[in-house]
Amino acid sequence: VFVAVFTALVIISNVTATKGVAFGPIITDGGFVVFPLTYVIGDVLSEVYGFRAARRAIFLGFAMNILAALVFWVTVYLPAADFYENQAHFENVVHAYTQLIIAGLAGFIVGQTINAWAVVAIKERTKEKHLWARLVGSTFAGQLGDTLVFCSIAASAIGINTFRDFAVYTALGWFYKTAVEVVMLPITYRVIAYVKHHEPTYEPMV
Repeated sequence: VFVAVFTALVIISNVTATKGVAFGPIITDGGFVVFPLTYVIGDVLSEVYGFRAARRAIFLGFAMNILAALVFWVTVYLPAADFYENQAHFENVVHAYTQLIIAGLAGFIVGQTINAWAVVAIKERTKEKHLWARLVGSTFAGQLGDTLVFCSIAASAIGINTFRDFAVYTALGWFYKTAVEVVMLPITYRVIAYVKHHEPTYEPMV
C-alpha cells in the first residue's frame, strides 16, 4: 500500500510540477501540493522496513514515472483526430514533464537516499528512542539535497530564467517541504507506531 501511494504521488507531483505557480513574489510549481507527502512515506518505509526497502520503493516509483513518460511520448506521435485542438499544448506539457522526470529522478534519488540513510544511521545510535530526531534530521538533509538538484534542472522547464527567481524557487521549495514534514510529525508518528505494531517482520532495535 505504501509503495503504491508513493508511486502515485511521485507521478502526480511531476505532472502538476509542469505548471509554474506564483503567489505574489513567491515562486514555486504545482508539485508542492502533494510532493512533500512522498517524504513522509519514505520516512515510514525507512523506519519500519530499512534502507534497502526504501531504496527499492524509490527506484520502483521512478521506473513507473519513466513508463508514464514513454506512454506520453507515444501519445504525442499518435495521429490526432480532426476535432482535437490541443496537440501543441499536450506536446508542451510532455516536453516539460520529461525534463521534470530527469530533474525529479536526479533530485529524488539524491534526496531520498540521503533521507533513508539518515533515518537508519540515526536509528543505529538512538535505537527505538528519539524518533523525532530521525524524522526531522533526515528531512532537513534529504530535502536540501533533493531541492538543490531538482531545482537546478527543472527551473527552465517551468520558465524560470533569472537568478532571483531561481533562488526564491529553491529556497522556498526546501523550506516548504521541510515544514510540511515537521507539521506532519504527529501523523507520521502514529502511522509508524501502527505499522510497527501490525507488521510481523518488524524487529525492534534494542
